[in-house]
Amino acid sequence: MLRPLYDWTMRLADHPRAMWALAAVAFAESSFFPIPPDVLMIPMILARPSRAWAIAGVALIASVLGGMLGYAIGALAFEGIGQPILAAFGKTAEMEAFNARFNDYGVWAVLIAGVTPFPYKVITIMSGWTSLPLLPFVLSSIVARALRFFVVAGLLWKFGAPVRDFIERRLGLMFTLFVLILLGGFAAVKYL
Repeated sequence: MLRPLYDWTMRLADHPRAMWALAAVAFAESSFFPIPPDVLMIPMILARPSRAWAIAGVALIASVLGGMLGYAIGALAFEGIGQPILAAFGKTAEMEAFNARFNDYGVWAVLIAGVTPFPYKVITIMSGWTSLPLLPFVLSSIVARALRFFVVAGLLWKFGAPVRDFIERRLGLMFTLFVLILLGGFAAVKYL
């Protein structure tokens, strides 16, 4: 099921209106679509490295706006729309326990999900469902998604095509390690 969606997304990267396609994919991925915008960003930046920052900026803005849609789904339509989306990702069993603890760490959850392979859409919907305050949600989404998209754009702008394989295979791991190091640093500061 995912392969045709992936192939369709890859074809969009060559289209004259690829920026609009990127915006649509980044928007949708933040609330319900399973394909990340990186699959469009990477070939678009490799084709036009001089536009790397504009491409990352479009992905950032559209992703944060899509995250706000995910938030609205959670806040306004969780039972009818949000719950089936989370069920499709196998997250229904943990929803009650997650809701009880989520707002204690909600901003961190948004930051971590925004840069790691964890489905960001799950966090956007849960943020609305658990009534995480909107301003911290939006600000942490901006930071997380900017970090993710601009690091990818910067690596591709600087190193070009050879980094594509690295990004597609290992970036999720690198971001996960970065987050663990960051959290470890905060823990060390707290206890020292």
